[in-house]
Amino acid sequence: MSKVATRFAPSPTGALHIGGVRTALFNWLYSKNHKGTFHLRIEDTDKERSKDEHKDQIIKSLKWIGVEHDGEEYIQSTKINDHAKVANELLKNGNAYRCYCSSEEIEEQKKRARQKKLPYIYNRKWRDIPESEAPKDIKPVIRFKSKIEGTSILKDLVQGDVEIDNSTIEDFIILRNDGTPTYNLSATVDDHQMGMTHIIRGDDHKINTFKQIQIYLAMNWNLPAFAHIPLIHTIEGKKLSKRDNASTLDDYSKIGIMPEALRNYLLRLGWSYEDKEIFTLEESIKLFNLEGIGKSPSKLDMSRILSMNEHYIKSIDENELYQQLVSYCEKYKEKIKSEKEAKIKPSLSFLKNKAKTLEDIYNNAKFIIHDEIKFNDEDLKLIDEKAKIIITEFKNKILAIDQFKKETLEPVVKELIKSHETNFKGVGQPLRVALTGSKFGPGLYDIIISLGKEEVQKRLNSQIII
Repeated sequence: MSKVATRFAPSPTGALHIGGVRTALFNWLYSKNHKGTFHLRIEDTDKERSKDEHKDQIIKSLKWIGVEHDGEEYIQSTKINDHAKVANELLKNGNAYRCYCSSEEIEEQKKRARQKKLPYIYNRKWRDIPESEAPKDIKPVIRFKSKIEGTSILKDLVQGDVEIDNSTIEDFIILRNDGTPTYNLSATVDDHQMGMTHIIRGDDHKINTFKQIQIYLAMNWNLPAFAHIPLIHTIEGKKLSKRDNASTLDDYSKIGIMPEALRNYLLRLGWSYEDKEIFTLEESIKLFNLEGIGKSPSKLDMSRILSMNEHYIKSIDENELYQQLVSYCEKYKEKIKSEKEAKIKPSLSFLKNKAKTLEDIYNNAKFIIHDEIKFNDEDLKLIDEKAKIIITEFKNKILAIDQFKKETLEPVVKELIKSHETNFKGVGQPLRVALTGSKFGPGLYDIIISLGKEEVQKRLNSQIII
C-alpha cells in the first residue's frame, strides 16, 4: 500500500469552525501516526463568498493549535480545467450525459416531490434521449449517470459497512451550464490528483462519498479508504453551527484557552484510548487510531474545556505560562511592559490559583500590570475614616520590616485586628482596595509580597485614600 496521505479541505467562506478543527486534527494525527503526509486543500470555487482573509485565518488557526500541513496549500480554483476535463471524459465513456431541462422544469419536479412529501430526485429525463433531439437554445448541464439498480456498500473505517439503495442517488450534476464543476466532481478529481489514501471527514458527507465512489469507479481510479466521524452537537444535542457562540477557534483564543488544552479536549471529543484523559502531543500521535472513534455525535461541553484548560494552567512550566500570558495580553488586552516580568513571574503561583483561563490570570494580575490604580466609587466607600486610620497604622508599622513575607506581615495584621476590635476582613478589605482598587482578587499577603515594599508604600500614600 502507498504511503498514507490525508487532507483537510475547508472553504474560505468564514472563520474555521470547531468541528473542522477536530476533523483536521484527526487527519493530521492519523497521517503522523503512520509517518505519512497531511495536506491542506482550500476549496475556494465559491468566488463570491471566498475571501483571502478567511484562508489566512484558517491557516493561522490550524498553526495555533499545532496542526501544520505538509507542502504548499492546494488551491482548488486553480484546478478547474482539470475537473472539467474529467467531466468530458465521463461524457465520452458513457458515464455522464448532457441534461437540457430548464430551471422551470426542475422547479416543477421539486414542487411535485414536496407535495408528495418525498425527497427530490431528478427524474433522469435526458439520461437516454439521443443528442440529435437536444434543443438548440438551452445550455446543458452535465450529469453523472448513477447506478439505478442494486445496492452499494461503503466499507467505512469508523461506521462499519454502510449500505444504500442505488436508486436513492440521483444523476447528480458534475458540470454546471456555465462550465464550472460541482463539489462532488472537484473533490474527487482533487483527491485523486493529490494521491489521497484516506478521506477522514464528518458523517454529513456520507451521501457525497457514495457519489464520489461512483466517479472513482467510472474513471478506473484507485479508491481511497473512507472514514466518517460523527458530528459535534451543542450541549442541548443540536448540530453545532457557525452561528453558535464558541464555534470558532478565535472564540476560545479570546477568552484565554490555551492551544494545548483545546487540542487535548478535541482529541477526546469522540475518541478515546483506555481511560486516559490527558495526552501530550507525542502521545496523541503515537496512540491515535480510527478504532477509538465512537459512532455517536459528541457534545461540546464548555465546562469540560475550562476544566481541561485549568489543568494545563496548573501543570505547565511557569516560564511557558508567562510567555503565553504575554502573547495573549498583547493580542487581546494590552502589552505587558518587560519590567513587569520580575514581579509577575514569581507571582504566577497565586495568580493562576483558581484561574481557568489566561483571561482570569490577566484579571488577577491587573494590580501588578497597571501602575495607576483605578478606583470605582463603590469600592472607595469601603475606605471610611476607620479604614484610613488602619491603612495609616499599617503603613507605619511595615517601615521596620526588611523582608516582606507572610511570617513578618501576619503579626502586624493581627495586631491591627486586636487594637481596632475587628476581624481579618475589617483590616484586609481596606488594604486590598487601597493596593489594587478592588475588594476582590488574590490574597492580601500575596498582593503585598508581589508588589514589594516600595510600591506598597507608594500606593498607601495615595491622596485618594488618605
